[in-house]
Amino acid sequence: MVDCMSKVMLHTALSCWQPFLGLALVAVFVGSALGCPARCDCSAQSKSVLCHRKRLSSIPDGIPIETRILDLSKNKLQAVNPDDFAPYPGLEDLDLSGNIISYVEPGAFNPLYSMHSLSLKSNRIKLIPLGVFTGLSNLTRLDVSDNKIVILLDYMFQDLHNLNISTLHAYSFKKLFRLRHLEIDSWTSLDSVPANTLHSLNLTTLFITNTNLSTFPYQALKHLHYLTHLNLSFNRIRHIEGGMLFELVRLRELHLVGAQLSTIESYAFQGLRWLKVLNVSHNHLNTLEKGVFQAPEALEVLLIDDNPLVCDCRLMWILQKRHSIFFGDSQPECSTPEGIRGRPFREFKETLLSYYVTCTKPKIRENKTQTIAVDEGQSVKLHCSAEGIPRPVVSWLSPRRHLLTNKSYGRVKVHNNGTLEIKVAEVQDGGVYLCMATNTAGNDSLMASLAVKSLGSLYANRTQYYTDPSNATTNGTSNVTYGLDLKTILVSTAMGCFTFLGVVLFCFLLLFVWSRGKGKHKNNIDIEYVPRSKSNGTSVDGGAEGQAGPHRFNMKMI
Repeated sequence: MVDCMSKVMLHTALSCWQPFLGLALVAVFVGSALGCPARCDCSAQSKSVLCHRKRLSSIPDGIPIETRILDLSKNKLQAVNPDDFAPYPGLEDLDLSGNIISYVEPGAFNPLYSMHSLSLKSNRIKLIPLGVFTGLSNLTRLDVSDNKIVILLDYMFQDLHNLNISTLHAYSFKKLFRLRHLEIDSWTSLDSVPANTLHSLNLTTLFITNTNLSTFPYQALKHLHYLTHLNLSFNRIRHIEGGMLFELVRLRELHLVGAQLSTIESYAFQGLRWLKVLNVSHNHLNTLEKGVFQAPEALEVLLIDDNPLVCDCRLMWILQKRHSIFFGDSQPECSTPEGIRGRPFREFKETLLSYYVTCTKPKIRENKTQTIAVDEGQSVKLHCSAEGIPRPVVSWLSPRRHLLTNKSYGRVKVHNNGTLEIKVAEVQDGGVYLCMATNTAGNDSLMASLAVKSLGSLYANRTQYYTDPSNATTNGTSNVTYGLDLKTILVSTAMGCFTFLGVVLFCFLLLFVWSRGKGKHKNNIDIEYVPRSKSNGTSVDGGAEGQAGPHRFNMKMI
């Protein structure tokens, strides 16, 4: 009986309180959706809470649990503790910049798997302990600049798998005067290092590896006078220009492994007197000339294996030092000539050096002086091809003693096959040109004469021209048609006449307006005055004070 009564009472209580429980749950959910911390601005549509510059000393209460954007910048937060943001698992953008945060506890952002952007800029953080970024596997943007960080621990960013840095801005490392070692690795989207990126740093070691660099960062490195070790391996650097690294006077080691390097120009390491280790293995180099180095005798370690080396006289200096230079565990080998293909450097005998490792002096195929005459405005080509071992480099000397190479640009260009092309020939282009073919074994030269006939037209250098391929002549030049006709002249003349007549009409209109107003203005003015009395009480004309009449005179206005 008692059990029955208790069950009835329990059922009655539940039936009475059930509506109130439902209302309470609805109130909770509605409150979470519509609630907003005091002094903050909220948007239900974007699910954002903006508490910017509200003088907050702690994270405010009442932040909706479904918040995606939270701005707590420019406040007075001092620390970030574990689970501070645990109630907001959907948070995607968190801005904590401009506070006075000095410490961030490990696990502070642990449950925020949806976080894409985190800013801790302009705080007082000195050390970021391991585990701070645990759980931020989807983070793509992180800003910790303008802090007081004294050390970056190893593996600090190991959990940030999607953090992909594509750009380094100028002065990215400013105020890090004591930084000595900088390593940038596996930033696959980084394709350039602009000038002044490393400005104000006093680095001794710099590693930029496994990135997307395609050019040697000359301008970014020129300020690093204390740099001793440089590693740019596993990039896409194909070329090292001459005379661009002379400011790295303390450089001792240079590593460019697997960088797709195909050319190192002469004087590339000019100024590097202390360079002792050069590692250019696993590239596409055909040769490495002695003229590349400032002090080749200082070189102790040369790793040049896995390159398609052409063993000719350009490599003779290396082969002669093969017993004193350390080549590493993998010996470099010759890819050509056929008789010594695949032979390691250390196995060379002196008799083989004089027989195979040779060069042939350049010889220009055309042995007759070219004489070409063209009209002004036409294009012209001067041919010069040479053969030799190694392949000669062809350059031209202009009549005004200017050296023209395949790096020249503008109207005058030297093609890779040695042909000199002059677009839109001018009278001053005429004269004697000298073709020079050069390689390690010597040089050869050939002269070519060019005469440019002036058209003598007033508009010869001012009108637009075009080249008609159908009118090409046998010597490779083309006829020129000038776009100047009677219609153009008439239109230009008419426009000039209309402008002149308009100016004249405007002047006549001004004269008419001025003449209409002439005579309506009074040109004379009468001035009346009373003379000042003398100190004895008499007026100027001798009468008593106050009895003298006013004086008047007339003035003509000009």
